[in-house]
Amino acid sequence: MQETVMAVFGEDYGTSECKFGPIWLGEKPDVVENRGYFPRPSQIVDRISGREEKEVVVGPDIARYLEAREDLIRLIYPMKNGVIDKGNEKAWRVVKEITRYCLAKYFPWGSKEFNGFFCVAALAAHSPIYMYEKLFDIHRELNEEAGVSLVNSVTIIPQPLAVAISHKATSCVVMEGGHGNTQITPISRAVISGALIPLNRGGADVNYLTAQILKDAGYGDLIKEEKFVRNIKEEIGVIPLNLESAIRKAKSEPERFRVNVRVKGTNIRIDLEKYSWQRFLLGEYVFNPGHEIYESYFSRGFSKPNDTYLEEGEVIPGTCNLADAIIKAVERCPIEAQPQLYRNIILSGGNFAWRIPEKLQDVAVDSCTKIEVMMREKGLSETKATATKNPHFSVWQGCIVYGLYTPKELAWDWNSMEGWWRP
Repeated sequence: MQETVMAVFGEDYGTSECKFGPIWLGEKPDVVENRGYFPRPSQIVDRISGREEKEVVVGPDIARYLEAREDLIRLIYPMKNGVIDKGNEKAWRVVKEITRYCLAKYFPWGSKEFNGFFCVAALAAHSPIYMYEKLFDIHRELNEEAGVSLVNSVTIIPQPLAVAISHKATSCVVMEGGHGNTQITPISRAVISGALIPLNRGGADVNYLTAQILKDAGYGDLIKEEKFVRNIKEEIGVIPLNLESAIRKAKSEPERFRVNVRVKGTNIRIDLEKYSWQRFLLGEYVFNPGHEIYESYFSRGFSKPNDTYLEEGEVIPGTCNLADAIIKAVERCPIEAQPQLYRNIILSGGNFAWRIPEKLQDVAVDSCTKIEVMMREKGLSETKATATKNPHFSVWQGCIVYGLYTPKELAWDWNSMEGWWRP
């Protein structure tokens, strides 16, 4: 670490993972799952095993503390939809321990010259003010408890704006598709807050659908662990260019489309056999959960995504397809700005990072192509969608850039929501 480098530290609090680390990591941050485990207290077992007794465990240590599957209810993901209730003490405790873990990992312990990180934290664009206040308090408390200045200053940025900054875009629509939600955010130098539409669905919803498909195929005993289900989703899920056409081909050529995979690191094999066409349901669900084919799942108790209630009383159905949601968001912006917004749609986040299997290139597409096709069907032929270079890490990269360009002397302003807050 050189003294001339401003010690900017990015903290992207995603719903599934926290991407973090100082500027000198380059283009790729460190990653830790954004979750915490509250183990059953057992002084005897902890003494025998040599484990430290902890109220909440975060990071890789969770694997050493996990107990029976029935106890996975003790595993807390604090930001399921990007927002934590103000009184949810367990969730805020997890956030605090995750933040402590992130900062402590890279803090130069023993250095007398280092005066703390300039932390840029990224939250969902629709995060309420109290989340900003709580996060500032957490950084202050960590300084006090560490007895050193882990943190010099803190600022907070909406995740979609961080994506736009990393993409060097000043006028665009950012679609940040994470584990818990999908943020459709028009940006013109800053977030156009009145046009923001946060959909209450993300990668977790596709995980639940994956679990239902596995259960129907006879693998119900394996679906209790969300991480396992997510791995299966990422292995078999495909975005169809056209769902009906893809299903017809899959049923007519069952061997070409067959899902028969071994779960990495285990001796478990998943074979969907003649039901392998259902792999296309996973990718389609991200873009259009209102398709009639999902009604059979909803009728059996599979939960629809929750509706979004906007401030002025408008309700966006949870099953709204992404093309309609984009149009609703852009039409809240000045008419003169709308053509430019449609021409620059940026996709970011793990829920838009789907692979195209080599054998299925005639029926499968990437997320950008899917969006462009859907928008053309709505008559918007000039729509252009691009994906960030590193969809999982673009928010963190934007945090680093934002921190570098925020003057050290600029104090936090609650009106502009900019500047450095100092513990």
